[in-house]
Amino acid sequence: MGATEVKPTRSELIEIKKKIKLSESGHKLLKMKRDGLILEFFEILTKAKDVRTELDAAYEEANTKIGIAKSVEGTIAVKSTAFALSDEPDIELKSHNIMGVVVPKIQSRSVAKPLNKRGYGLLGTSSYIDEAAEAYEILVEKIILAAEIETTIKKLLDDIEKTKRRVNALEFKVIPELTESMNFIKLRLEEMERENTFRLKRIKDN
Repeated sequence: MGATEVKPTRSELIEIKKKIKLSESGHKLLKMKRDGLILEFFEILTKAKDVRTELDAAYEEANTKIGIAKSVEGTIAVKSTAFALSDEPDIELKSHNIMGVVVPKIQSRSVAKPLNKRGYGLLGTSSYIDEAAEAYEILVEKIILAAEIETTIKKLLDDIEKTKRRVNALEFKVIPELTESMNFIKLRLEEMERENTFRLKRIKDN
C-alpha cells in the first residue's frame, strides 16, 4: 500500500505507529537470531571439517584393512564372515533445538563390538578379518556423526537465509513504507488543521 492510499486520520496514525514499533521490535529480534545462527553455523562448520577429515581417513583405513584381509584370507572367506554378522547397529533418531531450528540428533549403539559379539567364530578367522571388521565399525560411526553434523549445517543455512530475507524485508520495505505512510498522515493532518484554523478565523471575522 502506498503512502497516499492510507486514510489521513488520527486513528490510522496511531495504528501505523503501533505497526512501526512492532516491526522495529521484530527486526531487532530477527537480527539477533540471524547473528546467533551464524555463530552457531561457523562453530558447527569447524566440527564438520574435522569430522570429514576423520571420515576420509577412516574410509581409507577400512579399504586398506579389507584389502589385506581379502589378500590373505581370500574374498570368499571375508564375504562368509560378513554374512555371519547378525547383530545390526541400533540407531535412534532424535531432534534438538538450536535457536528455534530443529536439527537431528542421531544416537547409535552396538556399532563397535567386542570380538566375541560380532557373530562369527573366532577360531575360524584371522586377525586380518578382525582388524577389517573393527575398521568398518569405526567408519560407520564416523558416517553417522557426519550425517548428523552435515544435516544440521544444511538446516541452519536454510534458516539463516529465511531469517536474512525477513530482516531485509522489514528493514528495506515494511518499515520504510510504514514510515512514509506515517509522515504522509502527519502532513495531511497538519494541512487539515491549518485549513480548519483558517476557516474558523474567516467565520469569526464574518
